[in-house]
Amino acid sequence: MLRQTASALGLTAAIAAAPVLAQDKVEEGPEERPDVEPAFAEQTNAPALDSDVEIATQTIAGDLVHPWGIAVLPGDAGYLVTERPGRLRHVARDGTLSQPVEGVPEVYNEEQGGLLDVTLAPDFDESRRVYLTYAKPMGDGMSGTAAAYGTLSEDRTRLTDVQEIFTQEPPSPTPMHYGSRLVFDGEGHLYITTGEHFTEEERHYAQDMDKTYGKVVRLTPEGEVPEGNPFAGQGTPQEQIWSLGHRNIQGAAMRPGTDEFWIIEHGPAGGDELNLIKAGANYGWPEVTYGKNYDGSPVTGGDYRHEEAGFTPPRYYWDPVIAPGDMTFYQGELFAEWQGDVLASGLVSGGLARLELDGPTVVGEDRHVSDLGRVRDVAIDQDGSILVITDYEDGRLVRLTPQSAS
Repeated sequence: MLRQTASALGLTAAIAAAPVLAQDKVEEGPEERPDVEPAFAEQTNAPALDSDVEIATQTIAGDLVHPWGIAVLPGDAGYLVTERPGRLRHVARDGTLSQPVEGVPEVYNEEQGGLLDVTLAPDFDESRRVYLTYAKPMGDGMSGTAAAYGTLSEDRTRLTDVQEIFTQEPPSPTPMHYGSRLVFDGEGHLYITTGEHFTEEERHYAQDMDKTYGKVVRLTPEGEVPEGNPFAGQGTPQEQIWSLGHRNIQGAAMRPGTDEFWIIEHGPAGGDELNLIKAGANYGWPEVTYGKNYDGSPVTGGDYRHEEAGFTPPRYYWDPVIAPGDMTFYQGELFAEWQGDVLASGLVSGGLARLELDGPTVVGEDRHVSDLGRVRDVAIDQDGSILVITDYEDGRLVRLTPQSAS
């Protein structure tokens, strides 16, 4: 099975400033690359957080076929959930599952392709605009990551005025590694993440500026190139690109109260990465990586020393992998001690990984609800409860609350 989602502070100072941590790291399997030496002490194997939170799970809705993305609607309107085969569903707060929303773009439903992420426009209350990413069919078995928006009807049964605003180029023959997260920043810019379509030939496109493989793209809500993009004036697609050298970015979020854009991307065998994204930065894939190929051979030359090769190193990496889905920063009252922590969904590890940060540095990690299995997306509901979806043929939308609040 394929396993895909600044200067360091001193370890002593970081731990002194953080809540009490246990001495051991999170229990995992054997490392894929024990030969790797981290670039700085806190870059991997953070101390296990001494968390005594017991979590209750409640299934809001089942019968979802490989759900991929969640968007929380305002008020008591419930949720939008994508299903990879190409359906957008409305889920009421009581769990009632709608018929498929009409007007969704056609998708390429093969392997990892299909209907992927969903998010609301910052002005959704007025515009009712919904954004989607998907694997776009491009003829002759070819496809690529695409993004579009449409207007959601008041009764939540259809999308109208659908406009495609981004299409990955060139088309790929490989229905793998689409990336596909959508994130708005506080100034209304839209970030779209992509993947590099997995194959040994295509992975190198993550370094090519004339291709939008393995990139973070930054656009206006209408799909135009905004002021301030690092490669503006160099033509399309270069001027769309915000960062490059990524493998398959399936997790992305803005850090609350800052302008920091963070992503989680899949490594190969070993080397899932948490990256703090800077405009114009190159994160190295596939020239450098903390992982290796699935057959055990080295990727490119097997190099992992990002800074020595002129690349930006990750703020954190996992070996063995968690195979990340989405990520978010927790904000809410139910898990008050987790305020500002990263919650990353896991496909191979299962459940959620929680990371505590001190500035840009990970100072602790723990794991929760691994018994849920493959968790693809994570979101925070209005009451501070945590929402996750499980990526199975019979997937579920599940609410997480502290045991004492259930």
